[in-house]
Amino acid sequence: MTVVEVLLALLMLSLALSLLMAGAWVVQQRTGNSGWVDTIWTFSVGLVGAVGAIWPVAGAAPNARQWLVAVLVAVWSLRLGGHVAARSRGISDDPRYAEFARQWGDAAPRRMFVFLQQQAWGAIPLVFAMFVAAHAPAADLRVQDYLGILVLFIGIAGEGLADAQLKAFRTDPANKGKVCDIGLWRWSRHPNYFFEWVCWLSYPVIALSFDNPWGIASLLAPLLMYYILVHVTGIPPLEEQMLRSRGDRYRAYQARTSAFFPLPPSPVGK
Repeated sequence: MTVVEVLLALLMLSLALSLLMAGAWVVQQRTGNSGWVDTIWTFSVGLVGAVGAIWPVAGAAPNARQWLVAVLVAVWSLRLGGHVAARSRGISDDPRYAEFARQWGDAAPRRMFVFLQQQAWGAIPLVFAMFVAAHAPAADLRVQDYLGILVLFIGIAGEGLADAQLKAFRTDPANKGKVCDIGLWRWSRHPNYFFEWVCWLSYPVIALSFDNPWGIASLLAPLLMYYILVHVTGIPPLEEQMLRSRGDRYRAYQARTSAFFPLPPSPVGK
């Protein structure tokens, strides 16, 4: 791939993300339910990433790896987007975004639009990692391509299990007001976030090779996703909300349970 071809693809992918997240803002403003923002973001990244994967370079038809990455992206997006959509249908608003809106006051509509555009810009390295993985130079599938499949499906399976365990815990009336600390949630306070991050390791696994000078860019995806989940819109606002609603119970859970990486629970806080 030439630099011009890569930059053109990157520009088109970026514009598509920006337009789709502008649409997410319209939905959020009209419904008042900011939960749909994450749904649209997930489907948008999936759509743009899949299109980027099969993006023709030098007029060549998509090869096996391009279709493979497109399918992997679609599987990830449909699984996560479907889960988030089901969750959004059952709430009136996402407490994280609702808190942002409360802090922004009268400027909330404008600030929300800028915030969602920032989410679009933040997704550029993610879809670019998909693009780079799909356009690795070798024509035939390699062992590392199959390893990338394995990594992605480990992430999807782990995240699905964490989501199912949390749903089962919450639907049990006996657990009302309690903190979920069963199964994977006993080892990590956010196992769903951890396994989501694992999914993003699949693209560097596919992309990195000595004959792919663009492969190093794929590392931006897991690095950025870790930063977002652990330091920005993932753990911090969610734990603030949990501390408000669960108080000392959640503080004790924090004391004994790893925040992100699954680790044996500490005896402290029991």
